[in-house]
Amino acid sequence: MALVRAGSLRFHVQRLPATAGAAAPGRPVVVFLHGLVVDNLSSFYCPLAVPVARAGHEAVLYDLRGHGRTERPGSGYDSRTAVRDLFALLGALDLGQRPVHLVGNSYGATLALHAALARPDLVTGLTLLEPPLSGAWVENMVDTLSAAALSLEDSTVPTELLTLRLRKAANLTAIADALLNRTTLIDDIAASRAFTPADYARLRCPVLIVCGEHSELMPGGRELAQYAPYGELRILPGLGHDVLKESSGVLRKTVLAHLDATADAPAGAASRAVSGAAAAGPSAAWPRRGALVR
Repeated sequence: MALVRAGSLRFHVQRLPATAGAAAPGRPVVVFLHGLVVDNLSSFYCPLAVPVARAGHEAVLYDLRGHGRTERPGSGYDSRTAVRDLFALLGALDLGQRPVHLVGNSYGATLALHAALARPDLVTGLTLLEPPLSGAWVENMVDTLSAAALSLEDSTVPTELLTLRLRKAANLTAIADALLNRTTLIDDIAASRAFTPADYARLRCPVLIVCGEHSELMPGGRELAQYAPYGELRILPGLGHDVLKESSGVLRKTVLAHLDATADAPAGAASRAVSGAAAAGPSAAWPRRGALVR
């Protein structure tokens, strides 16, 4: 475990070097962005981060602002601040000028999208697991978080869990209570603007979207794959939203294949392929808009 100061906060970070012998110079650093409230970097560690490092990619995992062991200020839970946190942290790790491939799960996938739109000069690829992209998701999440906040306020659940020696569950419950009742997280989520097709069309890099077959987020994934210049939608049969936990083997192979296919993509290359000379064209390894793989 390492606590790294970036800007005004200390972030909990895990950094996995590429396995000796498998590493290739110039490959992007793979950065993992987890989901909201009860999630943290540990959800990625065994299913994806370790295999990614063993395959020759340097991996960086961190707890988002207010989550896990990262410091928890009262405000700053909007996407713009989250993107600033990300690149400030990479700078603090001396990775500020390195190309990055962002892997985001659920809410972390939306942050990865925001980061790619903000810094197309650095983000060379995206892997988005179950990205929540619509305005309807924002409304539903705000309702869910607000209800959870009320149930946790003045709750004795963390103490009861500690009494039962369920320390991990107690810690997660306490973190959720602090985030929902003592920060601006819910208000910041409520103020979020939904992505539009015009946003997707501005993406400069290859984008892999992974959705469970029965996920309610599938329509947003389809729209993103349709409008992103080099978007690919991978559907995992029989699964819902929690693909990271429920399909680690298939997911691992899918993510590693995407990383290998896009490892040499320079930042902004998709943009140049779209706006530049047609004769050159994009890399053959990148799927064209709207590609669907089952």
